[in-house]
Amino acid sequence: MLAHVGLTPASRLAGDWHAPIGVLLGATVVTFLFAQAFVRLRRRGRADLAPWTRPLLFGAGMTLAVLPLVSPLDAVGDGYLLSAHMLQHVLIGDVAPVLLVLAVRGPLVFFLLPPALLGPLARFHPLRALLAFVLRPLVSFSLWAAAMLVWHLPSAYDGAIRHPLVHDAEHLSFVLAGTLAWTQLLDPARRERLTRGGKIGFALGMIAIGHPVMDVLLFSPSSVYRPYADQPHRVFGLSVLTDQKLAGTVMLVVQLLTLGVFVGVQLAPLLRRRTQARVPAQGRA
Repeated sequence: MLAHVGLTPASRLAGDWHAPIGVLLGATVVTFLFAQAFVRLRRRGRADLAPWTRPLLFGAGMTLAVLPLVSPLDAVGDGYLLSAHMLQHVLIGDVAPVLLVLAVRGPLVFFLLPPALLGPLARFHPLRALLAFVLRPLVSFSLWAAAMLVWHLPSAYDGAIRHPLVHDAEHLSFVLAGTLAWTQLLDPARRERLTRGGKIGFALGMIAIGHPVMDVLLFSPSSVYRPYADQPHRVFGLSVLTDQKLAGTVMLVVQLLTLGVFVGVQLAPLLRRRTQARVPAQGRA
C-alpha cells in the first residue's frame, strides 16, 4: 500500500476507495446478527426493549467501523499522514465500539445469536471458556493496554504499514480490544462484573495507558515514525511535526469525548447525592 500511495498524486487520493473482503464480510455478518436480534425482540412485543434508536446507534457504529477501512482515509493514513492513521485507529477502536455496544445493551444482546447457532456454540466448551476468560475485567483491560502500547511502538507501527497482513491484524486487534473494554464499561448484558467505582477506575486506567503515547506525539522534538518523515509529499502542506502533533491531538480529543464523558456520567450520581446530603446539613445548621 505504501508504494502505491507514494506513486499516487495527492489530488487523486480522494478516489482511492477499495473493498477489503474481510471487512465487508465481517460487517455483513455483524449487521445480519443485529438485524435478526432486533426483529425477533420486537416480534415478541417488546418494542420498548428494541426502540428505533438502536438501529441508529448500530448504523452509526458500523459506519465508523467500516468507512475508515474502505475510504481514502486508509490510503492517506498508510502513506501520507500520521494524523489520518491515528484518526482511523481511534474510530475503529474507540468510537465505533462505544456505539455498537450501546446499540445492543440490555435484552437485545441475548438475541444476537439465532437459536440455530446459540445451542451448538453454547455446548462448545472451549469457546465458552475463552469468552469467560477474555471477559474478565483484568484480562479485557490487559488486552486493550497491550494493543494500545505494542502497536504504537515505532517498530510495530512501521511494520504494520509495510506488511498488509500485519496491518490487518493491527486493525482487528484494535476493534476486538476496544469492544472488550467498552463491554466492561457499558455492561450490555448487565453482568455487573465491575462496580461503579471499578468502572471509573477501568476508564481512568485506559486514559493513563494512552497518555504516554499522546505525550510522545504532542511533545517529541523529532519524528517518531520514519515512514511519515520519509514521505516526500506533504498532504495539505502539513510538516512532519505538525502532523505528529495533530495525531496526538486527535487521540486526546477522542479520549476526552469517550472516556472523559463516561467518567463524568459515572461520577454525576455520586456528586448529586453528595450535594443533596450537604443541603439538609446546612439547613439544620
